[in-house]
Amino acid sequence: MGMTRASNKVQKAARECDSWQMLFERWGQSLKPVDSRWLKAAENWCLSDYQGVISYFSDDYPASLKAISNPPWLLYYRGRKELLQGVCVAVVGSRKASHSGLQVADWISEKLVASGIVVVSGLAMGIDAQAHKTAADKGKTIAVLGTGIDQYYPRRNKALQDFIAHQGLLISEFPPGQTAKTDHFPRRNRIISGISQAVVVVEAARKSGSLSTAIHALNEGREVGAVPGSVLLPEHQGCHWLIQQGAKLINTPQDILEWFSINPAQAPVSEERQYLDESLANNRLFASLSSEPRTIDDMVQLSGLEVAEVMEKVVLLELEGLVAAVPGGYIKVGRR
Repeated sequence: MGMTRASNKVQKAARECDSWQMLFERWGQSLKPVDSRWLKAAENWCLSDYQGVISYFSDDYPASLKAISNPPWLLYYRGRKELLQGVCVAVVGSRKASHSGLQVADWISEKLVASGIVVVSGLAMGIDAQAHKTAADKGKTIAVLGTGIDQYYPRRNKALQDFIAHQGLLISEFPPGQTAKTDHFPRRNRIISGISQAVVVVEAARKSGSLSTAIHALNEGREVGAVPGSVLLPEHQGCHWLIQQGAKLINTPQDILEWFSINPAQAPVSEERQYLDESLANNRLFASLSSEPRTIDDMVQLSGLEVAEVMEKVVLLELEGLVAAVPGGYIKVGRR
């Protein structure tokens, strides 16, 4: 059954039915056997806890997604569907992200979630996965899949996908059992953009797939931001092109929060985070680090501390997730 014909059948049936059970019964009467088997799988999906199907005519269907030119008629979900009604910002970017790109995605996602915003992305490797990981710890993330929700793609994100299913929300327009196909991901990208009030791109080459998400947003009149980088590196050229097209240059998370008139000072700060921030302010070793690798000798010279003290403190900072060992030394990954 072609997409147009199938969409017309779903639309007609959904308007005439008061529940998904009635929808399946009514719609199934006019389907071919192969489509009926798919429909039965969808019905079984709805019978499980914490998952189901949201039709275009449901109150749970996000209004922002209805507003795009070609919204999906059905959304399969697993997790906290109420997140669809929140303020959503998509954070997307390169699958082969640099370490600094991952830092930026982490920084932006942390500040968005702390301000009550839901972080949306596509569960790809790189920037997407980092945005999800940071936001999922607070249960404020939505992953839009290019497969059925019961499929794992990429396989390396299986644990993250399962975590999001329990803490956040997974959605897809593709039925259970549907594996990945090349044409699925542009369709996924329009949903990422469609459920989001804004899209932020962190690292993207000129031909990056993540640009299609931003282009959808631009075409739909949504806010779009891009994080700039070196003009010498190809992985930043897509972001620079977006800025040339009118995207907002994102220098700090506050640039994103301004779209929603949110002041970071309004966001609650945990006692643990506040204590950590205060201690870091007086931590000469942490201040000596940057996004460029520093050796132990570099840190001794810059901080004025003894070698033994530097070695002890850098281990503690690494355990706290504020410093990472990389080829050539150590880099700062936490923020003050």
